[in-house]
Amino acid sequence: MRNWNGSRALRAAWLSIFLLLSLVAHAEDGITPKQILIGQTLTLQSGANDYGVAVSEGVSAALEQTNRAGGVLGRQIALTVLDDNNKSELAEANARRLVAQDKVFLLFGPIEGGPSTAVMKVAIEQNVPLFGPMAGSPTLRTPHQPLVFPVRAEHKEEFRALMTQARSLGMQRLAFLRSDSSTGQLHLDNARRIAQSLGMELVADLPFKSDIEAAGIDTLARQLASTRAQMVFNHGGIGVYEKLIRQAQAIGVKARFYGVNSGSTQLASHLGPLGQGMVFAQVLPSPWERKTGITRAYQEAFARYQPGKAFSYGSLEGYLTGRALVEALRRAGPTPTRASFLAGLRNAELDIEGMRISYRDGEHVGMSLVDLSIVTREGKFRH
Repeated sequence: MRNWNGSRALRAAWLSIFLLLSLVAHAEDGITPKQILIGQTLTLQSGANDYGVAVSEGVSAALEQTNRAGGVLGRQIALTVLDDNNKSELAEANARRLVAQDKVFLLFGPIEGGPSTAVMKVAIEQNVPLFGPMAGSPTLRTPHQPLVFPVRAEHKEEFRALMTQARSLGMQRLAFLRSDSSTGQLHLDNARRIAQSLGMELVADLPFKSDIEAAGIDTLARQLASTRAQMVFNHGGIGVYEKLIRQAQAIGVKARFYGVNSGSTQLASHLGPLGQGMVFAQVLPSPWERKTGITRAYQEAFARYQPGKAFSYGSLEGYLTGRALVEALRRAGPTPTRASFLAGLRNAELDIEGMRISYRDGEHVGMSLVDLSIVTREGKFRH
């Protein structure tokens, strides 16, 4: 009897080992009993991109807050971050490495339209979800991409808000600064359609490459001057936009400069007095006020996990997108797979401290919030 019991115990032990090895062999990439590994390629430019750094700090605050509270259904969230240097080809290479080499569960949170579109390309090819691209590129929503889940509103809605505000002040002649890329061309097409619908005229298309130098900036400024545009707006590239604003004002251009949300805190800070009176579209509430649940939660978490860092739209967007990722992972269930992640977001509406994020079959809108802010004489944003 003793030998039979011992044999039974030995068989049970081997069976347990076999089952464990089988589970490990068939586990989803990026998932272990104690961890979920997420991959992010982000425009940090070795720390020189203030907006990317701020976004990263906000994401870190959200994930650390979650991990210290026990993680997602008992698993800690780990984030592997690669710097794409605001280059689409590098963002694509990073995304491929994250999926094939680092074996991440899903891709997350690129910024800027070109890199985000490049990451989306890899996500579709590899059948890996892309959650929370922090860019307003039209390619992320049109045509519908079932694997892509934006959180923030699209840039074209920001364009519409900016142009409508300019028209209310009597402006008719518009200029648009954009990247010289396929994504930039799509933004230009949207801007033209919106201008036409509002009875306005886009008189200056100002495309630029990421490696534009001082002579190229001067050429854009003089082109702007020659068109007598009354209002200028952008879709990103805050470093280039800052240089254009400085050069345009140096040669006496009288147009008013408007901007989208991406990097608005950093752009206004760099411009100093030159940024006073600028109008920006925002896809989030004011990060400095405590009027909403999301800003109260953000301020408390950011002050705790990023002590001494200033509040900004970038870090608030990173925090909100990180919190949305956490909620999406929870919906994947206790044994997360990519299939269960997608199922958890089907026809879903996430509520992150009062911010509604909508995903429907055939339409992943994310948020629709677009607000306007103006930079005061004190360099603060007033909504």
